[in-house]
Amino acid sequence: MTDDKFKIFCGTANPALAKAICKYVGVPLGEAEHGQFSDGETRYQILENVRGADVFVVQPCSTPVNFHLMQLLLMIDAFKRASAWRITAVVPYYPYARQDRKDRPRVAISAKLVADLLETAGASRVLTLDLHAPQIQGYFNIPVDHLFASPVLVEYFQKMNLGPITVVSPDAGGVERARFFAKRIGAPLAIVDKRRIDVNVSEVMHLIGDVAGRPALVIDDIIDTAGTLVKTAEALLEHGATRVFAACTHPVLSGPAVERIAKSKIEAVVVSDSVPLSEAAQKLDKIKALSVAPLLARGIQSIHEETSISELFI
Repeated sequence: MTDDKFKIFCGTANPALAKAICKYVGVPLGEAEHGQFSDGETRYQILENVRGADVFVVQPCSTPVNFHLMQLLLMIDAFKRASAWRITAVVPYYPYARQDRKDRPRVAISAKLVADLLETAGASRVLTLDLHAPQIQGYFNIPVDHLFASPVLVEYFQKMNLGPITVVSPDAGGVERARFFAKRIGAPLAIVDKRRIDVNVSEVMHLIGDVAGRPALVIDDIIDTAGTLVKTAEALLEHGATRVFAACTHPVLSGPAVERIAKSKIEAVVVSDSVPLSEAAQKLDKIKALSVAPLLARGIQSIHEETSISELFI
């Protein structure tokens, strides 16, 4: 694509994903300089003219989250002050999404705060992938295009030919995501009733649905410490599942996650490259990463060309 007013830039969170998107679209990655002052402050300078341009800033806010979020805000501000026509924040992994409501006294609603920060910085619209809660879109007063990695994951498991399988949601909040997956592969749905004891600590209570004598596929948006995933897998095997697989969009995999997955009876964990895998995760054969670059590239193209994006949800 030759359009000098169509530009894609990226932060330092996942440059490999941004380069793959650019390759798919046929647009070179924009030139910019990232740096830090000696006290740790982030600085950013655009090294080419963006006046009047349709700019897409690719930056999943993965670990270290605060640094990458601040970098994204500074990038958006720089493009605004450089007179870009439109600035789309492409945030494959939206930060602070798990705090999306007041579920206990005197807590912040961080998902709303991040939405306000992106708007204040100068974002014209947001393109994101598998929000922890779809209603986060309502926190914005600018357009939000919310894509799903499910089609990419579905295609992979269809090719595996696992036979009759049950799709499992590890909690009530993920039922809609798991139901879509189950419908696409023609499988029944089961739900794990999970009670969260504390932050990053959960206890599996009981299973709603039947997994006996069948492989089970656990679908989630995020795998963080993998505590919930491993306990879910144990519960499924106790209820008669023959094999357990897992899939998620955002492989955060913090703390003991990789070690827990390695020691578990889960046969494979299929993830997207919305965030880069850690070195330990890359070395674990159980973890397989699929690229969402073509999906995001098609979304970016549709936004730039002002065409319908709805076909990406089919």
